[in-house]
Amino acid sequence: MSDSSSLPPVRLSSEAELARAALSTPVLSRAARLARWAGPATRVDAGGGLVEEQLPAAAEALGLTGEDVAAYASEAWRVAVDTGLVEIVDEEEGTVTAGAGLELLTGGSPQDVLGVWLAALETVLADAAVPDLDGLLEAMDEGGRVDLSTLDWDPEAEADFLDGVLGNLYLLSASEDGPGEAPVPLPALAASVIVPSDMGEPTNDVLEQVSDAMMRLDDQFRTLEPVGLVEYQPVDEALMADADEEPVPAVDDTDVSRYGMVRLTPLGLYGLRARLLESGVEAPMVGDLADKGADALLDGTAGFGPRAAQAETEQWLARRRPLAAARELLAAARGSDPGAPLRRLRCQQALSLVGAEAEPALREVLDDPELGGLARVWLSEHGLPDVPAPSQDMIFWLTVDTLAAQLAAEGNSEELRALVQGLAQQHSGFFAAAWRVDHPATADVLEAMGRLHPDKKVAKEARKAAFKARSQQGN
Repeated sequence: MSDSSSLPPVRLSSEAELARAALSTPVLSRAARLARWAGPATRVDAGGGLVEEQLPAAAEALGLTGEDVAAYASEAWRVAVDTGLVEIVDEEEGTVTAGAGLELLTGGSPQDVLGVWLAALETVLADAAVPDLDGLLEAMDEGGRVDLSTLDWDPEAEADFLDGVLGNLYLLSASEDGPGEAPVPLPALAASVIVPSDMGEPTNDVLEQVSDAMMRLDDQFRTLEPVGLVEYQPVDEALMADADEEPVPAVDDTDVSRYGMVRLTPLGLYGLRARLLESGVEAPMVGDLADKGADALLDGTAGFGPRAAQAETEQWLARRRPLAAARELLAAARGSDPGAPLRRLRCQQALSLVGAEAEPALREVLDDPELGGLARVWLSEHGLPDVPAPSQDMIFWLTVDTLAAQLAAEGNSEELRALVQGLAQQHSGFFAAAWRVDHPATADVLEAMGRLHPDKKVAKEARKAAFKARSQQGN
């Protein structure tokens, strides 16, 4: 899985909803039915698989018809064994009995059910990384050993490749600027792990690698769909037809969906996050901070996108009385460290979700040099009376603080560029006064304004002001 330490937070369905989804997946439901079907006469081979002569009866118990029913029955049995739905009593005799996992499915908590499903997911993921059975049989020698060199297959590399693809799919699903619940085109997903990020136009060799990766992923996602990890629209069979086969009807080459479309299910999002956490990767979830202090909320949401930050804050506020929450937020917003401006911005955004019950908390900080400005803004926005006018020093301090927060949150964004232009245009003497502002980020903000403003003359003014600010601060 991805080793990113800055994954965006995800919003998960409730454990009860996820457990219901897990129980309805073909893979887990078939495994459970076989576990209930198994009895004293059921026999397994040395590897724990059903003996061949019992596969037809197992397929019948599952209601399977058509081709490959034995393979489906064998897979369901393997999942039943791997997840503890079935336990082997005597390896020599090959006898089995119902396992503890079966009781968890019927009488356990949603978390118990999801634990069984996660074990099933691991089995299916391992299967997805294995070449097709025909290739394995061709590579098998007389002793039953597989010569991996003839398959051009590296098990560890194949598992890493699939993990990388799923990690990118998770990131796309969680990102605020990603597709959200919309499916991702398979070519784009394959390219995300093949094409170097600094490559402009992909070479023919790289495009061929992407095409090969798409075909591998097509097989793998077909395998992963029945366990509930993804919803998958396979690659159009017409695209894979050989030139010497019968001609196929003309199709629209511009229809990207013909090349495969995939999306994580809510259960899949849960499953991949669980695997990330298991591998030691920090994978935050909306709601993680609901029981923590305001300092953890403001610091924790600093790197969140706007929608995730609001959702997290709403959950935090829902567990507190408005006045107490406002006081706690304001106390946590104080500070002169580099992260303080963004904390105050998150505090201001959180307070915008609190009603007029919080008024006393805001009036208590009107004279606070760090919080008085945002308190006045809040009181005015709520239409409350007797809001004292801010001093000129407070206005400039709040402006620098806001710009510092925006820089920390967005970097050199177009929104910040527009804000910088607007400030310089509305206040002709802005830079002459701004360099004197007693704020730790004054010089950094003025340097950023010089970098972002498109007018060379204005940009030069900003850089001069930044130099004065640094001289005044002794840096």
